[in-house]
Amino acid sequence: MEKNVKTVMTDAASFALAEAYLQSHDLMLPAGEYTVFPGFCDVHVHFREPGFSYKGTVRSGSRAAARGGYTAVCTMPNLSPVPDSAENMQRQLDIISRDAAIAAYPYAAITVGELGEQLSDMENLAAKCIAFSDDGRGVQEEEMMERAMRKAKSLGKMIVAHCEVNDLLHGGYIHDGAYARAHGHRGICSESEWRQVERDLRLAADTGCKYHVCHISTKESVALIREAKSAGVDVTCETAPHYLTLDDGCLQEDGRFKMNPPLRSAADREALLEGVLDGTVDMIATDHAPHSVQEKAQGLEKSPFGIVGLETALPVLYTRLVKSGVLSMQRLLELLVYAPRRRFGIPEDRSFSLWRLDEAFTVQPDAFLSLGRATPYAGERLLGVNYLTVLNGKAVYER
Repeated sequence: MEKNVKTVMTDAASFALAEAYLQSHDLMLPAGEYTVFPGFCDVHVHFREPGFSYKGTVRSGSRAAARGGYTAVCTMPNLSPVPDSAENMQRQLDIISRDAAIAAYPYAAITVGELGEQLSDMENLAAKCIAFSDDGRGVQEEEMMERAMRKAKSLGKMIVAHCEVNDLLHGGYIHDGAYARAHGHRGICSESEWRQVERDLRLAADTGCKYHVCHISTKESVALIREAKSAGVDVTCETAPHYLTLDDGCLQEDGRFKMNPPLRSAADREALLEGVLDGTVDMIATDHAPHSVQEKAQGLEKSPFGIVGLETALPVLYTRLVKSGVLSMQRLLELLVYAPRRRFGIPEDRSFSLWRLDEAFTVQPDAFLSLGRATPYAGERLLGVNYLTVLNGKAVYER
C-alpha cells in the first residue's frame, strides 16, 4: 500500500478486506485519508430490463450501483414482460447473469401483469425471487392483498408494497401542498399513501405475513408503522435519501423533481428523520428509477415519475445528515448495509468501497454511469468521492 494513503475503519471485516486488497494490488491512489465502507445494499432499484432498455439496463444500473458503493440490489418487477411467471422471471435472471456487475436479486410480481386482478404464479416464482411486489402500483383490492399475504407466508416470502390508493390520486403529480397551490399544479394527498399502509398493516397483523413498506414519505405512515411495530406486527419500511433531505419547498418546474411518492412537506421530512433516528424507519433505499432525457424534459406535469440515486446516495446522506450531526456514521451503516441484508436474507458478501469523504465534487448528471440523468441534486456541491468498490476480490468500480 502506498505510504501516503491512510484508511479509516467503519467495519472490521471490510477494513481487513481493504487492507489486504491494497497491499496486494498496485493502485495509484492520491495521497490522503480514505474511509472503508462495507458494500451497501439497496432493496429498491429499477434496472428496466427486460422491456425498457432505452431508459436503463442491468449493465448500466449495476455499474452505477458499484460506483455508489453498492454491491447488492433488489430489482423491481415493473418490466415487460412482468415477472409474474417462472418463464418471464427467467428472462430477467438470464440478463442479470450475463450483465450485472454486482449481486442483483429480482422481485416477482404479486399479481399477473401487476394489474391487481389475479395472483401471479407465486408458488413457482418463490425460489427465483427475493420477495413479491407490485411496485409502481398499489394492490387496490383488500381481498387480493390478503390472499397474497397468506400465500407469501406459506411460501416463506415477504410482501413488499408500494402503497397508493388510486381513488385518492385525482390526477395529481406532486404533493398536495403549498407549492402545488401556488403554481396551479394538481396535488397528491398524503392519505393516498397512508390509507393503504393502514390497511396493509391490519392485514399483516391478521395473516402473520412478513411485510415491508416501500419508500414511505408521510408523517402518518411513520406513526402507523411505529404503532404497528410496538404491537408486534412483522413490518419493516424504507425511505429514500430525497425524502430525508428535500421537501416540497425545494421544488422547481423541472421533471428532475418528480417522483412517486412526491416530495412532501417539511413536517413530513422531519417525521421521517425522527423515524430514522428512533428505528421506525429500518433502511434507506434509493428507488433508482431511470428514464430517458427526453422523457424527463417535459416538466412536472408531463414527465414520468422517477429519479436516479445510486451514484449520489452516500454523498447526499453524508453531507446533509452525517456531516451536519443529524445522523451517526454507525446508524448510517445500519440503514445502508446491515438492516437491508438482515431483513431480506441477503448474505454478507466480501465487499468494500473506498471513499475520500473530505473531497468535494459538483453533481454533474452527464457524468453518471446510469443512463438516466434526472436528479434533484444536479449542480449541488457534495462531499464524498468513491475511488474503488470491490466485490469478492474483484474490482467492480475504479475511479
